[in-house]
Amino acid sequence: MKNFKGLIVLLLALVWLAGCYPASTKKDDEVSDAKKAAETNTALGRQYMDRGQYEIALEKLKRAVAFDKTYAPAHTLLGILYENIGMMKEAGEQYSLAVQYDPTDGDVNNNYAAFLCSEGKGKEAEKYFQASFKDPFYTTPQIAYSNAGLCALSMNDLDKAEIYLRQSLEYDMEISQSLLAMAKLNYRNGAYLGARAFLQRYESIEPQTAESLLLGYQIERALGDTSASNNYQSMLLQRFPDSAEAAQTTQQG
Repeated sequence: MKNFKGLIVLLLALVWLAGCYPASTKKDDEVSDAKKAAETNTALGRQYMDRGQYEIALEKLKRAVAFDKTYAPAHTLLGILYENIGMMKEAGEQYSLAVQYDPTDGDVNNNYAAFLCSEGKGKEAEKYFQASFKDPFYTTPQIAYSNAGLCALSMNDLDKAEIYLRQSLEYDMEISQSLLAMAKLNYRNGAYLGARAFLQRYESIEPQTAESLLLGYQIERALGDTSASNNYQSMLLQRFPDSAEAAQTTQQG
């Protein structure tokens, strides 16, 4: 009898514990299924974007937000897609929705800030860059700092640009867009040897572009190295003969 009473007490305790944790409702299951469907369609949308199949990607991403309108990654990818195909108004709307639904996410804020800066809204972009820096779980803060530096550089705020770009390089010494931007910044400041050093670091990890070749030409001209500047000009004219950068060297020369 003693053991039987103990069993009753145990069963009653289990019943009480079960009452503390209500069973999942049908509505909860539906919400969970919708979230999974949004995640799946967003992943598919990203894959199609990577392949350049924007039409199918757009269909998948629209389906994702139809399942869960609050799923910020889908809105961010829609923003990137619309930006890629030149639909800037729609891109801005999607980036804004992403921030609305996930206001503390570093990636979400960085993407919106970079978009705003590309639209000439650098001052408005600053608060979103700052929000991205504050996300302790953001895995690529170097990208946000780099983008913030490029944005400041585009607004000719060289002091702020240098701060952000150096912070990005503290996270990743080989982030190429920061190295090229630091070369430009040093060139603008008249620190030509520093500009050359940053450009050489850039060239050691990235193929030369019309932009980097023009900068090399300008830096070497400023340093008075005619042989090096002529070499940059020759490469620019051979590889990118129809570029605006090539035309600029012939005008300067």
